[in-house]
Amino acid sequence: MTFGVEMVKDLVVSGGTTGMGAALARHYLAAGARVTVVGRNPERGRRFLEEAASMGAGERAHAIRADLTSVAENRRVISEIRERHDSLDALVLSAMVPFQRRVETPDGYEGAFSLYYVSRFLLSYGLTDLLEKGDNPAIVSIGGTGMTKGRLHWDDLALRNGWGILRATLQGGRANDLLGVGYPLNHPDGRTRFVLVHPGYTNSGLNGVPQPTKALMAVMGALFARSVSRSIVPIIRLIDEPSDQRLIAWDRTTPVDLGLRTLDPDDARRLFDLTRHLVAED
Repeated sequence: MTFGVEMVKDLVVSGGTTGMGAALARHYLAAGARVTVVGRNPERGRRFLEEAASMGAGERAHAIRADLTSVAENRRVISEIRERHDSLDALVLSAMVPFQRRVETPDGYEGAFSLYYVSRFLLSYGLTDLLEKGDNPAIVSIGGTGMTKGRLHWDDLALRNGWGILRATLQGGRANDLLGVGYPLNHPDGRTRFVLVHPGYTNSGLNGVPQPTKALMAVMGALFARSVSRSIVPIIRLIDEPSDQRLIAWDRTTPVDLGLRTLDPDDARRLFDLTRHLVAED
């Protein structure tokens, strides 16, 4: 399954040991790319490496165990990626965890906000120089783009007052949207495309979901969800096909209106200004 003009030679996938991230990592490994996956479960990382070895691709596969809710861990990941890759053709951001209660990270961020925005912010900007050396570079951030529910709670981004699982998840999703909008604004002369993509309801695994919610979601997934193999097809196309458009947003197989209020450039600049210290030069 190869769609592109330029072959992806170097790929990093955060959340690459399960679900769509793992499927994309396997696809590009089979196509001959050098692939680094990042995930929090060491056993899944080992399984990825074993699968790569069975494909005869062991030398092209690497797994990094990390808790991506930690700023320090993201910085360590960036350093390890630099040791292995001289350039990148694609960075896929797919790490997701269903937070069942409010978690505040050691850095002071609410858990979903930290994983769905802060980690992706750090990896995107921290690996930009490697991406700019790629042939057809792209950052692909998997989330709920196209949805207009939820908002950023500017006066309480940590959601210390009134946390709820839906409220936190939607805020993380909207922050991820604004990351994509802001990235080309902050690199106006760059080549790297930022692709926001909503794959639709996908049966991509239930890691971290407690019972009885897990059992209910398994039934719903079997009845209504798209398969992982089906959901990654448009994502592969978006990675492989060259485009002069720096910001691309898709909901399954349909372009998203970049004029949506959830993709407001002023909000993107405001959010960047609140977090730019994370990538400031020491």
